[in-house]
Amino acid sequence: MENDMPTINVALGQYSDLFMLLAAMVYASAFVAFAWDLAKSSKLIQEIDTQAVVSEKKVLVAAGAIAPPPSGTPDNALVNDSMTYTAASAKRMAAKVAVSLSWLGVLLQGFAVVSRAIATGRVPWGNMYEFLSTGSFLVALVFMLVLVKKDLRFMGTFVIGLVTVMLCGATMGFPTPVAHLVPALQSYWLIIHVSIAVLASALFTITFAMNVLQLLQHTRMDALAAGRKDKMPFMRLVPGAAPLENFAYRINAVAFVMWTFTLIAGAIWAEAAWGRYWGWDTKEVWTFVIWVVYAGYLHARATGGWTGARSAWLSIIGYLCLVFNFTVVNLYFNGLHSYAGV
Repeated sequence: MENDMPTINVALGQYSDLFMLLAAMVYASAFVAFAWDLAKSSKLIQEIDTQAVVSEKKVLVAAGAIAPPPSGTPDNALVNDSMTYTAASAKRMAAKVAVSLSWLGVLLQGFAVVSRAIATGRVPWGNMYEFLSTGSFLVALVFMLVLVKKDLRFMGTFVIGLVTVMLCGATMGFPTPVAHLVPALQSYWLIIHVSIAVLASALFTITFAMNVLQLLQHTRMDALAAGRKDKMPFMRLVPGAAPLENFAYRINAVAFVMWTFTLIAGAIWAEAAWGRYWGWDTKEVWTFVIWVVYAGYLHARATGGWTGARSAWLSIIGYLCLVFNFTVVNLYFNGLHSYAGV
């Protein structure tokens, strides 16, 4: 059996680790650039508001009309609900630098993931390090591909920030040298079951970022409606809470189908490996808990009228269950899935 296994390329594995670290540093720089873009955008918004007020006063003096609603209300947002930006807000150099750095990070991390696969002669998601590094790569790749069609730069700080945290967690929290898989994972079901789980987790990560933005925008809009000062002017670069919620709902629906397949494929693999489809193993239970939470979210929003902050919080709870399943369950609970740890 050992002789049939491909030879481990240790040198290439070390290059993979190096490029993964380089990608983490580039993502961190992109995160700083996205954050700087938000900070600079706040200043831009203030300048636009000042110019708008001056123009309005000139018109009012000339026409003798009453004052229109003050600039700075949601009607003067710099992005509409279809996520199309005004010319003034679209020209943001810091955001362009952040996007370029993000693409560089994707290329570096892509090389690291592929080279690790070549070094081990298998798919690169056989342990927690590989699952997290591949998962974060898919988060960044999906975000950047969507960015080509839709201007989602307002999500950059949150998505690239999450990718940076995930990649730092992989490289510093779960460093694992290149090696062969343990016998229980030497199955074609690893490709089927875990690949879909990684992609579903990546999509859930993106919707988590959108739900956080939705809650922030919802809080901001309530404050403006109550006549309070806008304490988060940079959120004018973010679409309204409703389109964010709708976008997150559609992505969650796709990810939920993938997670359902993950659950079913895991049961089939368990029967082939251990002779039973379900054994109430801790990992199995929490995978099902995640499925139940997201099923409840989709059902409540589609039929129960759970919209706004309630649906966002339910989606966030589902993602926190996902994080708990990957970290705490893998590290501190004994079970048949203990091989998934470091």
